[in-house]
Amino acid sequence: MDWGTDLWDQCDVIDKHTQSGLDLVDRYIKFVKERTELEQSYAKQLRSLVKKYAKRGSKEEQDCKFSNHASFQDILNELNDYAGQRELIAENMMTGICVELTKVMQDLKLERKTHLSDTKKAQQNLESSFKQLESTKKRFAKEWAEAEKATQQAEKIENDLNATKLDAEKAKQHAHARTHTAEECRNDYAAQLQKYNKEQNFFYYTEIPQIFNKLQDMDELRIKRLAEGYCQFSEMEKKVMPIISKCLEGINTAGAKIDERQDSVLFIEQHKSGFERPSDVEFEDYSHGIKPATSESSLHPPRVRNKLWPFSKKNKPPAAEDFSHLPPEQRKKRLQAKIDDIAKDLQKEQDQSEALEKMKGVYEQNPQMGDPCSLEPQITETAQNIGRLKGELTKYESWFLEAVGGEESSNVTNNNVQHGVYNSGVVAAESPQNIYSEFDDEFDDIAAPVGHCTALYTFEANSDETISITEGELLSIMEEDKGDGWMRVLRSSGEEGYIPSSYVTPGP
Repeated sequence: MDWGTDLWDQCDVIDKHTQSGLDLVDRYIKFVKERTELEQSYAKQLRSLVKKYAKRGSKEEQDCKFSNHASFQDILNELNDYAGQRELIAENMMTGICVELTKVMQDLKLERKTHLSDTKKAQQNLESSFKQLESTKKRFAKEWAEAEKATQQAEKIENDLNATKLDAEKAKQHAHARTHTAEECRNDYAAQLQKYNKEQNFFYYTEIPQIFNKLQDMDELRIKRLAEGYCQFSEMEKKVMPIISKCLEGINTAGAKIDERQDSVLFIEQHKSGFERPSDVEFEDYSHGIKPATSESSLHPPRVRNKLWPFSKKNKPPAAEDFSHLPPEQRKKRLQAKIDDIAKDLQKEQDQSEALEKMKGVYEQNPQMGDPCSLEPQITETAQNIGRLKGELTKYESWFLEAVGGEESSNVTNNNVQHGVYNSGVVAAESPQNIYSEFDDEFDDIAAPVGHCTALYTFEANSDETISITEGELLSIMEEDKGDGWMRVLRSSGEEGYIPSSYVTPGP
């Protein structure tokens, strides 16, 4: 069954039906747009909520060391990721449904307009042909009536005894001419009728069915695309459900990993002062009266008892650079943390200095790659930073030794300085045997690659430290780029050296 065969006479109904279908597509597009606006608004509100309750400041960062604080921060992070998934749903619906269906609807509107225009044009052509047929028919009827009238008049004149032969001959000729004209009109009418019937047959059996079938195909395509849009409305949310489930699982995990006992221990470690509890108050006897001025008590007046809480908030001393204002335990921890930070910064500056010196050497051997003098300011600045950090490191080490005290602590600190590592927590002595075994292990082990990359371009080695590579070659990264634009790689042949970082891309 098709529209062209079964609905050949329902042009107006087809017009309304196709328009109704396009209106439905437009309504669905507006519906999805409003849904995306709701999703975007919901995601925005979630992000604002996360931002409102997120931790800020050093004190809150310190609180995040507790598992219950850290878990709440994890929950906020998961909720922020969840908001991102809601935004992704909105974005996918807008691009995958609204934009696509809008394009489809515009194409369908244009196609529908073309088909209806063709239908109207075909109807106008058939109506014009029918008007020509009616005109030819009327002319034929008129001419035939005139021919009959002229024939009757000629017969009347011929039978009239008073009429002359010339009059009878003229009337007869006039009747013959009228009859001939009527015959021509009759032939014209017959030809026009045949033409019209042929056009009408083509109109109802070929032209209109073809147009209506095209409209049917167009409407079925509209329904198919709309059905796909209905399915996408669900599928786009299903695609992010695994990630949303992970976010919800992450929230559940954040709650399950809270360790109340560990939080209590951490709280004790953070705030333990290391002071001894106050001793008993001694009894001072005033029952014997006033003692002589030369007595021992006058030379040694009674000691004033210190406050029970020497580090209370009311009398909190100003912060000192060596953290001497803190209790012993807290001071050691803060000094150790400061030493760790300075050691990391020092190592970073030393790596940068090494990279700059390496780059300077490359520039000196290959002047076309850059001017070595341009690196002097950076080298000087890095050297100054290294000197400053070494001075600070020595200063904080001395304060740390002062806080720890004892020969054992001195050995431990020196051992840490020798290796460039300062471990947080309890400081323990390390035997020389262990130290040497670590060095042996370090030299015995072959350095493992830190990653892999693929060469984008061919590079020709131009110094002893560089190696040649070919485009598309898979390389192992042995040393990352430290800011100088060079990285150390290992070829499959075992050749190792430096190449420009911009000549490769990460991954195989």
